[in-house]
Amino acid sequence: MRCCIAVAAIATFGILSTAASWAADKQYDPGASDTEIKIGQTMPYSGPASAYGTQGRAEAAYWKMINSQGGINGRKITFLSMDDGYSPPKTVEQTRKLVEQDEILADIGSLGTPTNSSIQKYLNGKRIPHILISTGASKWNDAKNFPWTTPFYPPYAQEAKIYGKYILKEFPNAKIGVIYQNDDFGKDYLRGFKEGLGEKADLIVKELSYEVTDPTIDSQIVNLKSAGADVLMTITTPKFGAQAIRKVTDLGWKPAHFIVSVASSIGGVLEPAGLEASTGLITALATKVVGDPAWDADQGVQDYLAFMKQWYPEGNPIDGSNQIGYMSAQFTAIILKNCGDVLTRENVLKQATNISKVSLPLLLPGITVSVSPTDYSTYDTFKLAKFDGKTWKFFGENLSTASR
Repeated sequence: MRCCIAVAAIATFGILSTAASWAADKQYDPGASDTEIKIGQTMPYSGPASAYGTQGRAEAAYWKMINSQGGINGRKITFLSMDDGYSPPKTVEQTRKLVEQDEILADIGSLGTPTNSSIQKYLNGKRIPHILISTGASKWNDAKNFPWTTPFYPPYAQEAKIYGKYILKEFPNAKIGVIYQNDDFGKDYLRGFKEGLGEKADLIVKELSYEVTDPTIDSQIVNLKSAGADVLMTITTPKFGAQAIRKVTDLGWKPAHFIVSVASSIGGVLEPAGLEASTGLITALATKVVGDPAWDADQGVQDYLAFMKQWYPEGNPIDGSNQIGYMSAQFTAIILKNCGDVLTRENVLKQATNISKVSLPLLLPGITVSVSPTDYSTYDTFKLAKFDGKTWKFFGENLSTASR
């Protein structure tokens, strides 16, 4: 009996010691506790890029779903998504509020190149995770100078190289016109496109820019047609992508028309522009095409559609921005879960930059996400697709621009 008591005592001590150890292992920075994880972001719910706002709403819906299931490691997610109108000064104002008043643990998924540029130094200076930002400018892959900032998109320049190489192969005598947004977003795409063309960059007969505050880009499209271009490279955000498609059709112009993935959403761009007008467009994608019957039996697509139906029924499931929001939130959940009970800003960054070949359910087969402490690019593989009037149809093999 004495032996049994001793064993029981040792067992009890072991449990208490383990429990004490677990308690001791818990570490929190502002924005985290035993019951809550508080994260924030800025999103253009108004202004010239408001078409992207649905992305933040999809993320908010995802966190409602997660909270209904018990949260992450038993902690509910408090998600603060603030409207910045796609205006950098407003982004700064809202981000300071999130950090200094709301005391978020991390800034996750904020959208836009100029807007994130305005807060990058501030957040890095305060050593606050500024992760999975919704922009693919090459400047975000800078672990040395800005270790606290990581992108969710692959670099725009890498995607653009694919267009340049494909045009060289299929349209060797092309006369190329380019319309691009006059900021880091547009210039990155343009640089990559020219790199893809290599020594044949002089195939570009005219390149014109626009400001995000411009009401239309109609005059630029007219000028590109007048320049004799028979290939059009459209480097725009959704609103201007729809304008470009419509104007090309209105002019009776029939160039081989390439459009960047950022402006390739069927629900957000092609439907507003007109499906008939969009027929024949070519883009490069890394995700499955929701709404295409070819993916109806895919489990990842089915789960996404079920999520949208239950948690964000007012959202358009074929709007690519909703798909990006869904994937970004999924990726965030993986990072936060991997943090365990060490919910410090340093550990959030550590988990966000130690990801190896994660396959998100909406990514195309063969495309995975990897992030290392020295390389913050997420994925570098795409597949070309042509719009047939109803959906994007993939052709060819997966194309990688990997340098690693």
